[in-house]
Amino acid sequence: MSRLYVVATPIGNLDDITVRAVNVLKEVDVIACEDTRHTQGLLNHLGITGKRIIACHAHNETASSQGIIRLLQQGLDVAYCSDAGTPGVSDPGSILVKAVRSAGFDIVPVPGASACVTLVSAAGMTGKTFTFEGFLSPKSGKRRKRLEELLTRNEAFIVYESPFRIVKTLEEIRNLDNFRQIVLGREITKAFEQFLCGTASEILSQLKTVKGEFAFIVMPPSKTEENDSENESDEVCSQ
Repeated sequence: MSRLYVVATPIGNLDDITVRAVNVLKEVDVIACEDTRHTQGLLNHLGITGKRIIACHAHNETASSQGIIRLLQQGLDVAYCSDAGTPGVSDPGSILVKAVRSAGFDIVPVPGASACVTLVSAAGMTGKTFTFEGFLSPKSGKRRKRLEELLTRNEAFIVYESPFRIVKTLEEIRNLDNFRQIVLGREITKAFEQFLCGTASEILSQLKTVKGEFAFIVMPPSKTEENDSENESDEVCSQ
């Protein structure tokens, strides 16, 4: 029976694609993707030619899912890639997977890069629980309300942010709770990768370049913060 392969692709450094992912992209009949031009560039880098590529993105995912199901019904294997990282994780893919599974076809995940997991590996998070929030609302009121909710929890949380809103988001965290330690990653795995550590105020003072993609983790409150929020946290964040 035909299968849908959900293929993780690099989040920046093209060498981060897995051998398995390369083999799947070589072998499938059709590659569906978030942006055909972006994925074509990856295929060119990998030396994969002659593949049929179709678009399946946030604005056409429901309709495109039905077209992909028809391809599977014809006996064709299909791979799905978002622009970067793992499909369905703050990227299109969830609607497609649900529709294809409902149609009776197998879903085969091909794991690989994820900005969320990559950030956690470099953050030095001591707890084992965190909330993956992904992108917050672009509307300031909703964004602030959600941050308030997340900050009331005694666990870490991870946010993705664009260069257009990163400063505003950090300022809101500073105004809500400027004791929490944060590890911010900019352009993770790329040539100008940067990690900044500290409170929201400290990171804002260190952030000289507001370009590229951002992901940051807000650590749980320390015991010092829980006992006396008026005292500075005794945690040390090392770079």
